[in-house]
Amino acid sequence: MRIAVYPGSFDPVHHGHIEVIRRAVCLFDRVIVAAAENIEKGLGAFPLEDRVAMLREAVAGMPTVEVVAYSGLTVDLARTRGATCLIKGLRAVGDFDYELKQSAMNRRLAPDLDTLLFIADPQFAFVSSALIREVAALGGDVGGLVPPAVAERLRVRWPREG
Repeated sequence: MRIAVYPGSFDPVHHGHIEVIRRAVCLFDRVIVAAAENIEKGLGAFPLEDRVAMLREAVAGMPTVEVVAYSGLTVDLARTRGATCLIKGLRAVGDFDYELKQSAMNRRLAPDLDTLLFIADPQFAFVSSALIREVAALGGDVGGLVPPAVAERLRVRWPREG
C-alpha cells in the first residue's frame, strides 16, 4: 500500500491545500493529512483541535484521506504510519528553498522517506494561511480562498466592525 503524509500547520486550511490533497489522492492509496502542533504558540489563528476539525470537513468526500494531529518530528509520524513519502506544496522560489532544506534534513533522518513536491495551481500560487489570516483580521473577504466552514470560522474569529 502506498501511503503519503501531507504535513503542515493548516492554520487555516485553504483551497491551495485541498488542491494538493486531491492531486496526492490520485497517486497514493492513502494520504494522511497531518496538522502539526504549533511550536511557536500564539502565532496562529486556531488551536490544533479546530484546525483538525476544519481539515476533516474539507476532505469529508475523500475516503482515502485521513486527518491526524501530531507533534514532534514529521519523519517519526511517517514511520509509525507506514508512509514512504512526504507531500509538500510549492508556490514560489522561497517555498522551494525552504522545502529543499527540509527535504535534505528529513532524508538524513529517514533515508527511506521521499519528498514529493507539488507545484501550486496558478490560481492558488499566491494563497497562504498567513495571508488569509491577515486579510481576515483586517476585515477582508477570503470566502473564495477557503471552504465555507473555514470562512465562517474566520468571521467569528475576526468579526467585521461597522
